Amino acid sequence: MYVNDTKTKRTVERDLEIIGEAVNRIIKKEPEFPISDAYQIIGTRNRIIHGYDVISNDLIWSILEMNIPKLKKEVTNIIGA
Repeated sequence: MYVNDTKTKRTVERDLEIIGEAVNRIIKKEPEFPISDAYQIIGTRNRIIHGYDVISNDLIWSILEMNIPKLKKEVTNIIGA
């Protein structure tokens, strides 16, 4: 299970960091880029990387369940895949 698998947790957190950094770079170049929740994505990246506070397992899991599918759909529509 996710909560008990440190390797998986760290992998997921790293992937969220990468996604957040990519969105950050895109938004800096094109502020009107059509990714909803862009600033929340960037904020999550910052919280994970800089350890502003403890990132709860529940928060990460909810991002995986609710936000990642939405982001995937938006990106797929943008690139036309």
